[in-house]
Amino acid sequence: MNGAESLVGTLVDRGVDICFANPGTSEMHFLAALGNNPRMRSVLCLFEGVATGAADGWYRMKDRPASTLLHLGPGLANGLANIHNAKRAASGMVNIVGEHSASHLRYDPPLTSDIEGLARPLSHWVRRADSAGAIAWDAAQAVAKASEHPGQIATLILPGDVSWQQAGAPVLPAPTPARRKAPDTRRIAHVAQVLHSGEPALIVLANKATRGLALEHAGRIAAATGARLGSQFFTARIERGAGRVPIERIPYAVAQATAFLQGFKHIVTVETGEPVAFFSYPDKPSLMKAEGTLVHPLVEADEDSELALDMLLQALGASQARPRVQPRVDTPVPSGALHPTSIAHALAAALPEHCILVDESLTTGRESMGHTAGALPHDLINNLGGSIGYATPVATGAALACPDRRVFCMVGDGSAMYTIQSLWTQAREGLNVTTIIFANNSYAILKAEYANMGAGTPGARALSMMDIDRPRIDWLAMAKSMGVRGVAVETAEAFHKAMVDSTREPGPVLIEVRL
Repeated sequence: MNGAESLVGTLVDRGVDICFANPGTSEMHFLAALGNNPRMRSVLCLFEGVATGAADGWYRMKDRPASTLLHLGPGLANGLANIHNAKRAASGMVNIVGEHSASHLRYDPPLTSDIEGLARPLSHWVRRADSAGAIAWDAAQAVAKASEHPGQIATLILPGDVSWQQAGAPVLPAPTPARRKAPDTRRIAHVAQVLHSGEPALIVLANKATRGLALEHAGRIAAATGARLGSQFFTARIERGAGRVPIERIPYAVAQATAFLQGFKHIVTVETGEPVAFFSYPDKPSLMKAEGTLVHPLVEADEDSELALDMLLQALGASQARPRVQPRVDTPVPSGALHPTSIAHALAAALPEHCILVDESLTTGRESMGHTAGALPHDLINNLGGSIGYATPVATGAALACPDRRVFCMVGDGSAMYTIQSLWTQAREGLNVTTIIFANNSYAILKAEYANMGAGTPGARALSMMDIDRPRIDWLAMAKSMGVRGVAVETAEAFHKAMVDSTREPGPVLIEVRL
Protein backbone atom coordinates (compact mmCIF):
# COMPACT_ATOMS: atom_id res chain seq x y z
CA MET A 1 0.00 0.00 0.00
CA ASN A 2 1.42 3.36 -1.02
CA GLY A 3 0.87 6.66 0.76
CA ALA A 4 -2.07 7.71 -1.40
CA GLU A 5 -3.86 4.40 -0.79
CA SER A 6 -3.21 4.70 2.93
CA LEU A 7 -4.62 8.24 2.91
CA VAL A 8 -7.82 7.33 1.05
CA GLY A 9 -8.36 4.24 3.19
CA THR A 10 -8.00 6.27 6.38
CA LEU A 11 -10.39 8.95 5.18
CA VAL A 12 -13.06 6.34 4.49
CA ASP A 13 -12.44 4.47 7.74
CA ARG A 14 -12.93 7.73 9.64
CA GLY A 15 -16.22 8.55 7.89
CA VAL A 16 -15.15 10.75 4.97
CA ASP A 17 -16.49 8.81 2.00
CA ILE A 18 -16.82 11.46 -0.73
CA CYS A 19 -14.17 13.54 -2.49
CA PHE A 20 -14.92 16.58 -4.67
CA ALA A 21 -11.93 16.57 -6.95
CA ASN A 22 -10.14 18.77 -9.47
CA PRO A 23 -6.91 16.80 -9.88
CA GLY A 24 -3.64 17.66 -11.58
CA THR A 25 -0.37 15.89 -12.37
CA SER A 26 0.93 15.85 -8.80
CA GLU A 27 -2.19 14.04 -7.60
CA MET A 28 -2.22 11.11 -10.02
CA HIS A 29 -1.41 8.50 -7.36
CA PHE A 30 -4.12 9.91 -5.13
CA LEU A 31 -6.51 9.81 -8.08
CA ALA A 32 -5.62 6.16 -8.64
CA ALA A 33 -6.27 5.44 -4.98
CA LEU A 34 -9.67 7.13 -5.19
CA GLY A 35 -10.57 4.98 -8.18
CA ASN A 36 -9.41 1.76 -6.53
CA ASN A 37 -11.35 2.20 -3.30
CA PRO A 38 -15.02 1.34 -3.89
CA ARG A 39 -16.04 2.89 -0.55
CA MET A 40 -14.97 6.40 -1.65
CA ARG A 41 -17.22 8.32 -4.03
CA SER A 42 -15.28 10.61 -6.35
CA VAL A 43 -17.04 13.61 -7.89
CA LEU A 44 -15.27 15.53 -10.65
CA CYS A 45 -15.59 19.31 -10.53
CA LEU A 46 -14.39 21.55 -13.36
CA PHE A 47 -13.37 24.39 -11.05
CA GLU A 48 -11.94 24.26 -7.55
CA GLY A 49 -14.55 26.71 -6.23
CA VAL A 50 -17.20 24.16 -7.19
CA ALA A 51 -15.35 21.44 -5.27
CA THR A 52 -15.00 23.47 -2.06
CA GLY A 53 -18.55 24.82 -2.28
CA ALA A 54 -19.95 21.32 -2.82
CA ALA A 55 -18.07 20.09 0.25
CA ASP A 56 -19.75 22.91 2.18
CA GLY A 57 -23.20 21.86 0.92
CA TRP A 58 -22.51 18.23 1.82
CA TYR A 59 -21.62 19.17 5.40
CA ARG A 60 -24.64 21.43 5.85
CA MET A 61 -26.98 18.50 5.16
CA LYS A 62 -24.93 15.61 6.59
CA ASP A 63 -23.20 17.24 9.60
CA ARG A 64 -20.03 15.39 8.67
CA PRO A 65 -17.14 16.50 6.47
CA ALA A 66 -16.40 15.73 2.85
CA SER A 67 -12.94 15.91 1.31
CA THR A 68 -11.69 17.92 -1.63
CA LEU A 69 -8.73 17.33 -3.93
CA LEU A 70 -7.04 20.52 -5.14
CA HIS A 71 -4.03 20.92 -7.42
CA LEU A 72 -1.13 22.67 -5.67
CA GLY A 73 -1.25 26.27 -4.42
CA PRO A 74 -3.08 27.79 -7.41
CA GLY A 75 -5.80 25.13 -7.16
CA LEU A 76 -6.24 25.90 -3.48
CA ALA A 77 -6.35 29.62 -4.30
CA ASN A 78 -9.15 29.00 -6.81
CA GLY A 79 -11.17 27.29 -4.06
CA LEU A 80 -10.55 29.77 -1.24
CA ALA A 81 -13.66 31.94 -1.70
CA ASN A 82 -15.98 29.04 -0.96
CA ILE A 83 -13.69 27.78 1.80
CA HIS A 84 -14.22 31.22 3.34
CA ASN A 85 -18.00 30.79 3.04
CA ALA A 86 -17.78 27.31 4.56
CA LYS A 87 -15.70 28.57 7.48
CA ARG A 88 -18.22 31.32 8.23
CA ALA A 89 -21.01 28.70 8.10
CA ALA A 90 -19.09 26.43 10.53
CA SER A 91 -18.89 23.65 7.94
CA GLY A 92 -16.25 20.98 8.39
CA MET A 93 -14.07 20.08 5.41
CA VAL A 94 -10.86 18.12 4.69
CA ASN A 95 -8.86 19.68 1.86
CA ILE A 96 -6.18 17.51 0.26
CA VAL A 97 -3.80 19.82 -1.61
CA GLY A 98 -1.27 18.25 -3.92
CA GLU A 99 2.35 19.39 -3.87
CA HIS A 100 5.59 18.70 -5.77
CA SER A 101 7.83 16.01 -4.37
CA ALA A 102 10.43 17.26 -1.89
CA SER A 103 13.29 16.52 -4.28
CA HIS A 104 11.65 18.60 -7.05
CA LEU A 105 10.80 21.64 -4.92
CA ARG A 106 14.49 22.64 -4.63
CA TYR A 107 14.46 23.60 -8.32
CA ASP A 108 11.57 26.08 -7.91
CA PRO A 109 9.32 24.69 -10.68
CA PRO A 110 6.62 27.03 -12.06
CA LEU A 111 3.77 25.85 -9.84
CA THR A 112 5.71 26.23 -6.60
CA SER A 113 3.94 28.44 -4.06
CA ASP A 114 3.56 28.97 -0.33
CA ILE A 115 0.67 26.55 0.18
CA GLU A 116 0.75 26.92 3.96
CA GLY A 117 0.61 30.69 3.58
CA LEU A 118 -2.43 30.41 1.33
CA ALA A 119 -4.19 27.88 3.57
CA ARG A 120 -3.67 29.26 7.07
CA PRO A 121 -5.97 32.32 7.01
CA LEU A 122 -8.99 30.16 6.13
CA SER A 123 -8.04 26.87 7.80
CA HIS A 124 -8.22 25.87 11.44
CA TRP A 125 -5.59 23.16 10.93
CA VAL A 126 -2.80 22.89 8.33
CA ARG A 127 -0.22 20.12 8.01
CA ARG A 128 2.31 19.12 5.37
CA ALA A 129 2.66 15.34 5.17
CA ASP A 130 6.33 14.39 5.44
CA SER A 131 6.27 10.61 4.98
CA ALA A 132 4.11 7.87 3.54
CA GLY A 133 4.35 5.99 6.84
CA ALA A 134 2.78 8.86 8.77
CA ILE A 135 0.10 9.86 6.24
CA ALA A 136 -2.62 7.72 7.86
CA TRP A 137 -2.00 9.48 11.19
CA ASP A 138 -2.13 12.88 9.47
CA ALA A 139 -5.38 11.99 7.70
CA ALA A 140 -7.02 10.79 10.90
CA GLN A 141 -6.03 14.02 12.64
CA ALA A 142 -7.45 16.06 9.75
CA VAL A 143 -10.80 14.25 9.92
CA ALA A 144 -10.96 14.62 13.70
CA LYS A 145 -10.34 18.35 13.41
CA ALA A 146 -12.91 18.82 10.63
CA SER A 147 -15.48 16.86 12.68
CA GLU A 148 -15.27 19.08 15.75
CA HIS A 149 -18.15 21.34 16.78
CA PRO A 150 -18.38 23.83 15.23
CA GLY A 151 -17.11 22.31 11.99
CA GLN A 152 -13.50 23.10 11.15
CA ILE A 153 -11.47 23.51 7.95
CA ALA A 154 -8.56 21.04 7.85
CA THR A 155 -5.97 21.30 5.06
CA LEU A 156 -3.50 18.48 4.44
CA ILE A 157 -0.69 19.11 1.94
CA LEU A 158 0.27 15.95 0.04
CA PRO A 159 3.68 15.91 -1.71
CA GLY A 160 3.91 13.62 -4.71
CA ASP A 161 6.61 11.41 -3.22
CA VAL A 162 4.53 10.83 -0.09
CA SER A 163 1.78 9.56 -2.41
CA TRP A 164 3.87 7.10 -4.37
CA GLN A 165 6.19 5.75 -1.65
CA GLN A 166 5.28 2.59 0.25
CA ALA A 167 3.41 3.33 3.47
CA GLY A 168 3.52 0.05 5.37
CA ALA A 169 0.87 -0.76 7.94
CA PRO A 170 -1.04 2.38 8.95
CA VAL A 171 -0.32 3.87 12.36
CA LEU A 172 -3.44 5.60 13.67
CA PRO A 173 -4.46 7.62 16.72
CA ALA A 174 -7.39 6.31 18.73
CA PRO A 175 -10.71 7.63 17.38
CA THR A 176 -12.00 10.64 19.29
CA PRO A 177 -15.76 11.11 18.89
CA ALA A 178 -16.75 14.71 18.30
CA ARG A 179 -18.21 16.26 21.43
CA ARG A 180 -19.97 19.54 22.10
CA LYS A 181 -19.08 21.42 25.24
CA ALA A 182 -21.68 21.69 27.97
CA PRO A 183 -22.84 25.28 28.51
CA ASP A 184 -21.98 27.31 31.60
CA THR A 185 -24.72 26.79 34.20
CA ARG A 186 -24.26 30.36 35.46
CA ARG A 187 -25.18 31.67 32.01
CA ILE A 188 -28.27 29.47 32.00
CA ALA A 189 -29.38 30.86 35.36
CA HIS A 190 -28.69 34.43 34.30
CA VAL A 191 -30.68 34.15 31.06
CA ALA A 192 -33.55 32.47 32.94
CA GLN A 193 -33.66 35.49 35.23
CA VAL A 194 -33.63 37.85 32.24
CA LEU A 195 -36.53 36.02 30.58
CA HIS A 196 -38.47 35.85 33.85
CA SER A 197 -38.27 39.66 34.04
CA GLY A 198 -40.90 40.03 31.33
CA GLU A 199 -38.87 42.72 29.58
CA PRO A 200 -38.89 42.46 25.76
CA ALA A 201 -36.31 39.88 24.65
CA LEU A 202 -35.12 38.46 21.35
CA ILE A 203 -33.40 35.05 21.27
CA VAL A 204 -31.11 34.94 18.20
CA LEU A 205 -30.52 31.38 17.03
CA ALA A 206 -27.75 30.12 14.73
CA ASN A 207 -25.98 26.99 13.48
CA LYS A 208 -27.36 23.82 15.14
CA ALA A 209 -30.00 25.78 17.10
CA THR A 210 -32.09 26.52 13.99
CA ARG A 211 -33.23 22.94 13.51
CA GLY A 212 -34.20 19.73 15.22
CA LEU A 213 -34.82 19.39 18.93
CA ALA A 214 -32.90 22.58 19.70
CA LEU A 215 -35.38 24.63 17.66
CA GLU A 216 -38.29 22.87 19.36
CA HIS A 217 -36.80 23.73 22.78
CA ALA A 218 -36.43 27.35 21.69
CA GLY A 219 -40.08 27.38 20.63
CA ARG A 220 -41.13 26.17 24.09
CA ILE A 221 -39.03 28.88 25.74
CA ALA A 222 -40.62 31.56 23.55
CA ALA A 223 -44.12 30.28 24.32
CA ALA A 224 -43.46 30.23 28.05
CA THR A 225 -41.77 33.62 28.37
CA GLY A 226 -43.08 35.79 25.54
CA ALA A 227 -39.59 36.16 24.10
CA ARG A 228 -39.36 36.25 20.32
CA LEU A 229 -37.12 33.99 18.23
CA GLY A 230 -34.91 35.48 15.56
CA SER A 231 -31.98 34.66 13.31
CA GLN A 232 -29.30 36.62 11.57
CA PHE A 233 -30.23 37.53 7.99
CA PHE A 234 -27.98 34.71 6.74
CA THR A 235 -27.95 31.29 8.41
CA ALA A 236 -26.20 27.99 7.66
CA ARG A 237 -29.42 25.95 7.61
CA ILE A 238 -32.93 26.47 8.97
CA GLU A 239 -35.74 23.94 9.16
CA ARG A 240 -38.78 26.02 8.32
CA GLY A 241 -42.27 25.93 6.83
CA ALA A 242 -45.58 24.52 8.03
CA GLY A 243 -45.37 22.63 11.31
CA ARG A 244 -41.96 24.06 12.25
CA VAL A 245 -41.18 26.64 14.93
CA PRO A 246 -41.02 29.98 13.08
CA ILE A 247 -38.00 32.27 13.36
CA GLU A 248 -38.07 35.97 12.51
CA ARG A 249 -35.26 37.08 10.22
CA ILE A 250 -33.33 40.20 11.22
CA PRO A 251 -33.39 42.41 8.09
CA TYR A 252 -30.30 42.95 5.94
CA ALA A 253 -30.59 46.72 5.46
CA VAL A 254 -29.26 48.69 8.44
CA ALA A 255 -32.26 51.02 8.72
CA GLN A 256 -34.73 48.12 8.67
CA ALA A 257 -32.63 46.06 11.08
CA THR A 258 -32.29 48.87 13.63
CA ALA A 259 -36.05 49.46 13.44
CA PHE A 260 -36.69 45.73 13.98
CA LEU A 261 -34.38 45.63 17.01
CA GLN A 262 -35.56 48.91 18.49
CA GLY A 263 -38.11 47.48 20.91
CA PHE A 264 -35.94 44.84 22.60
CA LYS A 265 -34.41 45.38 26.03
CA HIS A 266 -32.49 42.10 25.84
CA ILE A 267 -30.84 40.07 23.08
CA VAL A 268 -29.93 36.46 23.95
CA THR A 269 -27.45 34.84 21.57
CA VAL A 270 -27.25 31.11 20.75
CA GLU A 271 -24.18 29.98 18.75
CA THR A 272 -23.81 33.50 17.32
CA GLY A 273 -22.98 37.08 18.27
CA GLU A 274 -25.05 40.22 18.36
CA PRO A 275 -26.40 41.54 15.03
CA VAL A 276 -23.76 43.39 13.00
CA ALA A 277 -24.19 45.28 9.71
CA PHE A 278 -22.86 43.34 6.73
CA PHE A 279 -20.87 46.38 5.55
CA SER A 280 -19.75 49.69 6.99
CA TYR A 281 -21.78 52.62 5.65
CA PRO A 282 -21.23 56.37 6.15
CA ASP A 283 -23.29 57.67 9.08
CA LYS A 284 -24.78 54.25 9.90
CA PRO A 285 -23.95 52.04 12.91
CA SER A 286 -22.04 48.78 12.75
CA LEU A 287 -23.85 47.34 15.79
CA MET A 288 -27.57 47.40 15.05
CA LYS A 289 -29.14 47.00 18.48
CA ALA A 290 -30.78 49.98 20.15
CA GLU A 291 -28.90 52.04 22.71
CA GLY A 292 -29.37 50.44 26.12
CA THR A 293 -30.16 46.96 24.80
CA LEU A 294 -28.26 44.30 26.76
CA VAL A 295 -26.67 41.30 25.03
CA HIS A 296 -26.58 37.98 26.92
CA PRO A 297 -24.58 35.07 25.43
CA LEU A 298 -26.36 31.81 26.23
CA VAL A 299 -24.52 29.33 24.01
CA GLU A 300 -21.03 29.89 22.60
CA ALA A 301 -20.11 28.58 19.16
CA ASP A 302 -18.44 25.41 20.49
CA GLU A 303 -21.20 24.51 22.95
CA ASP A 304 -24.24 22.24 22.72
CA SER A 305 -27.27 24.42 21.99
CA GLU A 306 -29.75 21.54 22.28
CA LEU A 307 -28.51 20.78 25.79
CA ALA A 308 -28.36 24.46 26.75
CA LEU A 309 -31.90 25.19 25.62
CA ASP A 310 -33.17 22.12 27.46
CA MET A 311 -31.39 23.29 30.61
CA LEU A 312 -32.95 26.73 30.18
CA LEU A 313 -36.38 25.12 29.86
CA GLN A 314 -35.81 23.33 33.16
CA ALA A 315 -34.56 26.52 34.83
CA LEU A 316 -37.72 28.31 33.64
CA GLY A 317 -39.97 25.45 34.74
CA ALA A 318 -41.35 25.42 31.21
CA SER A 319 -40.61 21.93 29.92
CA GLN A 320 -44.33 21.31 29.36
CA ALA A 321 -44.90 24.49 27.33
CA ARG A 322 -46.21 23.92 23.83
CA PRO A 323 -44.25 25.71 21.10
CA ARG A 324 -46.07 27.84 18.55
CA VAL A 325 -45.64 26.32 15.11
CA GLN A 326 -46.06 27.85 11.71
CA PRO A 327 -49.49 27.16 10.17
CA ARG A 328 -49.73 26.04 6.55
CA VAL A 329 -50.44 28.88 4.14
CA ASP A 330 -51.85 27.75 0.79
CA THR A 331 -50.54 30.42 -1.54
CA PRO A 332 -52.56 30.77 -4.77
CA VAL A 333 -50.57 30.39 -7.97
CA PRO A 334 -49.82 33.94 -9.14
CA SER A 335 -50.21 35.23 -12.68
CA GLY A 336 -48.98 38.17 -14.66
CA ALA A 337 -45.74 40.08 -14.49
CA LEU A 338 -42.62 38.85 -12.73
CA HIS A 339 -41.58 40.96 -9.75
CA PRO A 340 -40.26 40.10 -6.26
CA THR A 341 -43.71 39.49 -4.76
CA SER A 342 -45.10 37.36 -7.61
CA ILE A 343 -41.83 35.40 -7.67
CA ALA A 344 -42.13 34.76 -3.93
CA HIS A 345 -45.75 33.63 -4.29
CA ALA A 346 -44.85 31.27 -7.14
CA LEU A 347 -42.06 29.81 -5.04
CA ALA A 348 -44.31 29.33 -2.00
CA ALA A 349 -46.92 27.55 -4.13
CA ALA A 350 -44.40 25.29 -5.90
CA LEU A 351 -41.99 24.11 -3.19
CA PRO A 352 -42.51 20.38 -2.56
CA GLU A 353 -42.39 18.89 0.91
CA HIS A 354 -38.92 18.37 2.40
CA CYS A 355 -37.10 20.09 -0.45
CA ILE A 356 -33.89 22.05 0.13
CA LEU A 357 -33.80 25.72 -0.82
CA VAL A 358 -30.36 27.27 -1.43
CA ASP A 359 -30.66 31.04 -1.67
CA GLU A 360 -28.27 33.48 -3.34
CA SER A 361 -30.89 35.76 -4.86
CA LEU A 362 -29.32 38.94 -3.57
CA THR A 363 -31.90 41.33 -5.03
CA THR A 364 -34.86 39.63 -6.69
CA GLY A 365 -35.46 36.96 -4.07
CA ARG A 366 -35.11 39.08 -0.97
CA GLU A 367 -38.90 39.03 -0.35
CA SER A 368 -39.12 35.28 -0.81
CA MET A 369 -38.37 34.31 2.78
CA GLY A 370 -41.35 36.09 4.30
CA HIS A 371 -43.78 34.73 1.73
CA THR A 372 -42.51 31.12 1.99
CA ALA A 373 -42.75 30.87 5.79
CA GLY A 374 -46.01 28.92 5.48
CA ALA A 375 -44.94 26.72 2.58
CA LEU A 376 -44.57 22.97 2.97
CA PRO A 377 -41.73 22.04 5.35
CA HIS A 378 -38.29 22.56 3.81
CA ASP A 379 -34.70 23.45 4.67
CA LEU A 380 -33.20 26.85 3.84
CA ILE A 381 -29.48 27.39 3.27
CA ASN A 382 -27.88 30.86 3.08
CA ASN A 383 -24.44 32.31 2.42
CA LEU A 384 -22.87 33.44 5.69
CA GLY A 385 -19.54 34.42 4.17
CA GLY A 386 -20.82 36.85 1.55
CA SER A 387 -18.46 35.71 -1.21
CA ILE A 388 -20.73 35.28 -4.21
CA GLY A 389 -20.72 32.17 -6.37
CA TYR A 390 -21.62 29.88 -3.48
CA ALA A 391 -25.14 28.74 -4.37
CA THR A 392 -24.71 26.37 -7.32
CA PRO A 393 -21.78 24.47 -5.73
CA VAL A 394 -23.56 24.24 -2.36
CA ALA A 395 -26.70 22.98 -4.10
CA THR A 396 -24.55 20.34 -5.81
CA GLY A 397 -23.17 19.09 -2.50
CA ALA A 398 -26.59 19.18 -0.83
CA ALA A 399 -28.09 17.11 -3.66
CA LEU A 400 -25.38 14.48 -3.29
CA ALA A 401 -25.94 14.42 0.47
CA CYS A 402 -29.73 14.02 0.08
CA PRO A 403 -30.41 12.30 -3.26
CA ASP A 404 -34.06 11.70 -2.38
CA ARG A 405 -34.80 15.42 -1.95
CA ARG A 406 -35.19 18.04 -4.70
CA VAL A 407 -32.86 21.01 -4.31
CA PHE A 408 -33.97 24.45 -5.51
CA CYS A 409 -31.12 26.90 -6.06
CA MET A 410 -32.04 30.59 -6.42
CA VAL A 411 -29.21 32.71 -7.78
CA GLY A 412 -28.74 36.01 -9.56
CA ASP A 413 -27.21 35.97 -13.03
CA GLY A 414 -24.09 37.83 -11.90
CA SER A 415 -23.45 35.43 -9.02
CA ALA A 416 -24.15 32.35 -11.13
CA MET A 417 -21.33 33.14 -13.56
CA TYR A 418 -18.72 32.68 -10.82
CA THR A 419 -19.26 28.93 -10.53
CA ILE A 420 -21.52 27.97 -13.43
CA GLN A 421 -19.40 24.83 -13.96
CA SER A 422 -21.56 23.32 -11.19
CA LEU A 423 -24.17 22.55 -13.86
CA TRP A 424 -21.79 20.15 -15.57
CA THR A 425 -21.21 18.19 -12.37
CA GLN A 426 -24.96 18.11 -11.71
CA ALA A 427 -25.55 16.66 -15.17
CA ARG A 428 -22.71 14.16 -14.87
CA GLU A 429 -23.99 12.92 -11.50
CA GLY A 430 -27.70 13.11 -12.42
CA LEU A 431 -28.50 15.36 -9.46
CA ASN A 432 -31.99 16.56 -8.61
CA VAL A 433 -31.24 20.28 -8.68
CA THR A 434 -33.50 23.01 -10.05
CA THR A 435 -31.32 26.06 -10.69
CA ILE A 436 -33.32 29.29 -10.89
CA ILE A 437 -31.42 32.11 -12.60
CA PHE A 438 -32.86 35.57 -11.96
CA ALA A 439 -31.70 37.24 -15.17
CA ASN A 440 -31.87 41.00 -14.67
CA ASN A 441 -28.68 41.38 -16.72
CA SER A 442 -26.96 43.44 -14.05
CA TYR A 443 -25.27 43.38 -10.68
CA ALA A 444 -28.44 44.91 -9.22
CA ILE A 445 -27.17 44.54 -5.65
CA LEU A 446 -24.32 46.93 -6.46
CA LYS A 447 -26.72 49.58 -7.72
CA ALA A 448 -28.52 49.50 -4.38
CA GLU A 449 -25.25 49.55 -2.45
CA TYR A 450 -23.99 52.47 -4.54
CA ALA A 451 -26.85 54.50 -3.10
CA ASN A 452 -26.44 53.05 0.40
CA MET A 453 -22.80 54.11 0.43
CA GLY A 454 -23.76 57.68 -0.41
CA ALA A 455 -21.65 57.65 -3.56
CA GLY A 456 -24.11 59.87 -5.42
CA THR A 457 -25.79 59.17 -8.73
CA PRO A 458 -23.76 56.75 -10.87
CA GLY A 459 -22.67 58.06 -14.24
CA ALA A 460 -22.65 56.12 -17.47
CA ARG A 461 -19.18 54.66 -16.91
CA ALA A 462 -20.00 53.55 -13.37
CA LEU A 463 -23.27 52.01 -14.53
CA SER A 464 -21.46 50.12 -17.26
CA MET A 465 -19.48 48.32 -14.55
CA MET A 466 -22.71 47.09 -12.95
CA ASP A 467 -24.52 45.91 -16.10
CA ILE A 468 -23.91 42.55 -17.79
CA ASP A 469 -26.15 42.98 -20.83
CA ARG A 470 -23.48 43.64 -23.48
CA PRO A 471 -23.51 40.86 -24.52
CA ARG A 472 -26.48 39.21 -22.80
CA ILE A 473 -25.78 35.77 -21.39
CA ASP A 474 -27.69 33.01 -23.18
CA TRP A 475 -28.67 30.89 -20.19
CA LEU A 476 -30.50 28.23 -22.20
CA ALA A 477 -27.45 27.72 -24.39
CA MET A 478 -25.29 27.64 -21.27
CA ALA A 479 -27.47 24.93 -19.73
CA LYS A 480 -27.52 22.89 -22.93
CA SER A 481 -23.74 23.07 -23.25
CA MET A 482 -23.44 21.58 -19.74
CA GLY A 483 -25.98 18.82 -20.39
CA VAL A 484 -28.80 20.40 -18.37
CA ARG A 485 -32.40 20.86 -19.50
CA GLY A 486 -33.34 24.54 -19.66
CA VAL A 487 -36.50 26.63 -19.89
CA ALA A 488 -37.06 30.40 -19.89
CA VAL A 489 -40.08 32.05 -18.26
CA GLU A 490 -41.48 35.58 -18.50
CA THR A 491 -44.65 35.37 -16.36
CA ALA A 492 -45.38 34.32 -12.79
CA GLU A 493 -47.62 31.41 -13.83
CA ALA A 494 -44.96 30.11 -16.24
CA PHE A 495 -42.37 30.31 -13.45
CA HIS A 496 -44.59 28.27 -11.13
CA LYS A 497 -45.25 25.67 -13.83
CA ALA A 498 -41.55 25.35 -14.64
CA MET A 499 -40.70 24.71 -10.98
CA VAL A 500 -43.41 22.06 -10.63
CA ASP A 501 -42.41 20.43 -13.91
CA SER A 502 -38.78 20.27 -12.78
CA THR A 503 -39.76 17.90 -9.96
CA ARG A 504 -41.53 15.41 -12.21
CA GLU A 505 -38.37 13.94 -13.75
CA PRO A 506 -35.04 13.15 -12.11
CA GLY A 507 -31.97 15.16 -12.96
CA PRO A 508 -30.99 18.82 -13.14
CA VAL A 509 -33.03 21.63 -14.68
CA LEU A 510 -32.26 25.31 -15.23
CA ILE A 511 -35.02 27.93 -15.20
CA GLU A 512 -34.14 31.35 -16.57
CA VAL A 513 -36.44 33.95 -15.01
CA ARG A 514 -36.32 36.83 -17.48
CA LEU A 515 -36.77 40.13 -15.66
